[in-house]
Amino acid sequence: MMASIGEFDPLNNIVPATKIEVTVSCRDLLDVDTFSKSDPVVVLYVQGIGTKEWMEFGRTEVIDNTLNPNFVRKFFLDFFFEEKQNLRFDVYNVDSRSSNISKFQDFLGQTFCTLGEIIGSTGGRLEKSLSGIPGKKLGAIIFAAEELSNCRDIATMQLCANKLDKKDFFGKSDPFLVFYRSNEDGTFTICHKTEVVKNTLNPVWQPFTIAVRALCNGDYDRTVKVDVYDWDRDGSHDFIGEFTTSYRDFSRGQNQFNVYEVLNPKKKGRKKKYINSGTVTLLSFKVESEYTFVDFIRGGTQLNFTVAIDFTASNGNPSQPTSLHYMNPYQMNAYAMALKAVGEIIQDYDSDKLFPAYGFGAKLPPDGKISHAFPLSGDNENPNCVGIEGVLEAYFQSLRTVQLYGPTNFSPVINQVARSAQDVTDGSQYFVLLMITDGVISDMVQTKEAVVNAAALPMSIIIVGVGPAKFDAMEELDGDEVRVSSRGRFAERDIVQFVPFRDYMDQSGNQVLSMARLAKDVLAEIPEQLLGFMKTRGIEPRPALSSSELPKLHMHI
Repeated sequence: MMASIGEFDPLNNIVPATKIEVTVSCRDLLDVDTFSKSDPVVVLYVQGIGTKEWMEFGRTEVIDNTLNPNFVRKFFLDFFFEEKQNLRFDVYNVDSRSSNISKFQDFLGQTFCTLGEIIGSTGGRLEKSLSGIPGKKLGAIIFAAEELSNCRDIATMQLCANKLDKKDFFGKSDPFLVFYRSNEDGTFTICHKTEVVKNTLNPVWQPFTIAVRALCNGDYDRTVKVDVYDWDRDGSHDFIGEFTTSYRDFSRGQNQFNVYEVLNPKKKGRKKKYINSGTVTLLSFKVESEYTFVDFIRGGTQLNFTVAIDFTASNGNPSQPTSLHYMNPYQMNAYAMALKAVGEIIQDYDSDKLFPAYGFGAKLPPDGKISHAFPLSGDNENPNCVGIEGVLEAYFQSLRTVQLYGPTNFSPVINQVARSAQDVTDGSQYFVLLMITDGVISDMVQTKEAVVNAAALPMSIIIVGVGPAKFDAMEELDGDEVRVSSRGRFAERDIVQFVPFRDYMDQSGNQVLSMARLAKDVLAEIPEQLLGFMKTRGIEPRPALSSSELPKLHMHI
């Protein structure tokens, strides 16, 4: 029989943000020195979320006398898929070694991009033209992104014990193990607790899984300390003894060296004949590599982004200011804001920048036929729009040509994207459908069936609710609490993320901040959902293309 001893999840507790190393080089820089070539340096600025303000993040070293520098000093950035991480790179010629930028004298050009753009470019290599001095060719700047491995291995092990000390008056002990990793300063940090095995001096614990970095921070020879306790209901667990080992020792698997004497220093000091308080044996050990979202993106997996917009009559007449579809020349409506917020981040991971966009719940010209999956482009053969701006243009154009009607049917668009996802299940593509709606779903039964079917495909669904309606039904689709089911079948993954846009509106009316908050929340689950699909299908990322194998990418801004 087993009892739990308090919640502790080392995998969630210790896993840090993904660190990205960005390497910078330049080609054909402007030559401004009279007697020699320029002495360039690159300065990186980052932008805070929802602000326009640029702050210096760091700078490369200065390389003397070259127009084609390959900088050694890297930039190390935390990567958050769900944020639009704007970067600005300024190139200067240094005349003085002063830390004051203005003393750098000569500005050689600049470029803007996002961290997602660098990671999402083929093989993590992006080349952009420098600009900023009218009428002059300023050369190019090249970025290469590499995820720091940070030891992504996951270890699974099982242990048992023999002849542990009896601690309970009326029965045998109720033993459990506590694992600690040692820190640089000699202290210890708890990283795992096993379950309790009741009333035995010879327990066999269940196998458990732990991130290797949680166990040893990637240093295989670092001490791992294990305490053995006897569980007491009141929380005053009795110390049986301890032993030390290392990840390297564990990784040798079951052998005579992985049988550990459990020692109690107090008993050892008191009793001359004391040998030990029992032994703990490693029964099995295996290690697997845990792939990350960045591994798949760098291996060439593309995110296919599709948009579906609610054109039902409950949105109100688009020509009236009260309408959720109101086309205000000075301000984006909630539909446009949600579309832009999410689309601008996802587009960095889609190389062709062609986005299928659909409307649902409208009567179409010329015969007034109701459609729940009509292309905003007006072309049934080609629903693609070029870039997020193209989607916005098609959306505004559709508002002028179709008649808002109803009902609010979700399943046709979900099934439409699912048909595309069904054709590519090899890990090369992952589909993200953004649905923006003002109200209650009319075809809930069919929508749940569509979601259950889509959960078996490389696909995620984001639903953004706009306007003041009650969105209770949406919560049922967002299977965080209870997995969506249809006719007795449960969705194999949670693939729906629902948010009401009103929760993200900045009180001061700052649209940039509202959009950043929205994107951060709705996109946060996508990397895990992509990894969940790949893992259940046994799909591994393809090797990242190295810079030398890549075609030269020229992106002009």
